[in-house]
Amino acid sequence: MPAPQEKRAPGKPSTGPKGPASLSTRDGHRRTRESHGEELIEDYVEAIADCIEAEGEARAVDLAKKFGVTHVSVVKAVARLQKNGYVTAEPYRSIFLTEKGRKLAAHCRARHEIVLDLLLALGVPRSAALIDAEGIEHHVGRETLSHFKKFLSQRRVR
Repeated sequence: MPAPQEKRAPGKPSTGPKGPASLSTRDGHRRTRESHGEELIEDYVEAIADCIEAEGEARAVDLAKKFGVTHVSVVKAVARLQKNGYVTAEPYRSIFLTEKGRKLAAHCRARHEIVLDLLLALGVPRSAALIDAEGIEHHVGRETLSHFKKFLSQRRVR
């Protein structure tokens, strides 16, 4: 039988066994919401960089296939990227990363590789690690990522 819930005044933070739980929980939820907001941008700049590297250009039709979305969804996402200064694009033309977009793509790619390498080092099968890294990469904080890198570098030395 679950323990009875504590009654509290409206607006008063709940407490746990170690005191107020609201600060770390609130910060965690806030960061997760912010990360969700950035996921689309990060996924698109990475995908555009990949297309440019592989094909010399990125086209909306290629991005639609890659993400399994409609052409209209890609056009809307690219418009958002353009508004935020990550890409340049014209209707029915290729999409190109700006310097800001290239920097973000490189940062995302490096972060993705660290997360993927960690999952593989832990023994996660490659097929699962590839899928999971795609989600985890957007939510891992700088401090945690730094510890991932440190752990991986120590493993490589041995």
